[in-house]
Amino acid sequence: MMQSNEFAPENGADFGARLQRAREQAGLTHEDVAARLKIPVRVIRQLEAGDYAQLGAPVFVRGQLRSYARLLGVDLEDLNRSPVAQVAPSPLVSHVHTPRYKRVLEQAGRRAIYIVMTAAIAVPVWFGTFGSRTPQGQADVASLDVDPAQVADAPAPVAPRAPAPTVERTPLVASMAPLPAHTPAAPQPALALEFTGESWMQVRGPDGKVVEEALLGAGERRSYDAGAVARVVLGNSEAVRVLRGGQPVDLAPFSRAKVARFTLSSDGSLAPVAD
Repeated sequence: MMQSNEFAPENGADFGARLQRAREQAGLTHEDVAARLKIPVRVIRQLEAGDYAQLGAPVFVRGQLRSYARLLGVDLEDLNRSPVAQVAPSPLVSHVHTPRYKRVLEQAGRRAIYIVMTAAIAVPVWFGTFGSRTPQGQADVASLDVDPAQVADAPAPVAPRAPAPTVERTPLVASMAPLPAHTPAAPQPALALEFTGESWMQVRGPDGKVVEEALLGAGERRSYDAGAVARVVLGNSEAVRVLRGGQPVDLAPFSRAKVARFTLSSDGSLAPVAD
């Protein structure tokens, strides 16, 4: 019997010669065939030479021969009768044998370990849960040295009354310290800008000079006192919340194409402006 990586060299060489003749008749080189089949040139030459031993398992060799034969128009039935298709797989031989008695002993040992571990866990739990309980319906056991009539006529013992707990009273002391004065809330700025998104801003003072000009992002805030701001321009008014004296201001009357422009008078009132 041939092994899985051995082939009949004479039949393989004959089949490879047929492939070589068909390739030469088609005017193709080894490189042309390798480029079309996307396999190395070395494999093409080994297929034509019938040298299959270095190409791997027979299933790969058959696939390469089938692709080569289909490319050259060679009948695929010859491939089925080729020595590659007749190779028998190598027999699998087990080199490890465990006697039956050893397997039985191993199974019994595992079962015994499982039983011992289960008992070690379950028995203490059972005694801890049910061992200290008195069965229902069981009468109290009395000593035989005592007359039952005396036990029935004896008054029930009275448990001594525990002394009442002593409550310590803390004396109240009048304090002459004055109550803390109420702290007034901090005054709100004349103008505050809270940014919920990215927006460009420009603030000018009463003299026409730029007080601040920057691109601010979400979470940032700017505040200005009365008389410090005369004109404000917001590049993205939808991302800015304007507060005048702590109260929100509607920017719709001052906005055009998302750009808000307004002036701030000395009394804190807002008015729209145009460039």
